[in-house]
Amino acid sequence: GKAAGLMVTEIRRQFREIPGLLEGKAGVKPEVAKCVEISTVAALAEMKLPGIIAVAAPVLVGFIFGPEALGGMLLGATLVGVVLALFMANAGGAWDNAKKYIEQNLIEGESKGSDAHKAAVVGDTVGDPFKDTSGPALNILIKLMSIVALLIAPLL
Repeated sequence: GKAAGLMVTEIRRQFREIPGLLEGKAGVKPEVAKCVEISTVAALAEMKLPGIIAVAAPVLVGFIFGPEALGGMLLGATLVGVVLALFMANAGGAWDNAKKYIEQNLIEGESKGSDAHKAAVVGDTVGDPFKDTSGPALNILIKLMSIVALLIAPLL
């Protein structure tokens, strides 16, 4: 995405402009704060639309279709969110453990560098964010939608 492109551009700039950084000379430090700023600004910008949807969905459903529909939406969001969060946490953990299992040579004929290990590394790349960020974030989404619904309930 855009953030990755900006990050690559910034890292290339630092390699060009900071003497000794590319060579790894002792005492030469990169400008980490600039990279953190790029990541933070991009993350906040990308969260605008999902945040608006999470707040607007209960409001729109409540005012357009009424309290019964809002209750149904919350029930559906809660059930689907919990199941999806459990899936993400378990799948992410399984993919992570599959890689570790192969790296410990517990599968005969498979070790680091094998096709199975390469596939497990790809799985782990998806699995870590699944279990550490995406799954737990669904809990926050469910709570946010429920609180918004509680706040607008007296107006319905």
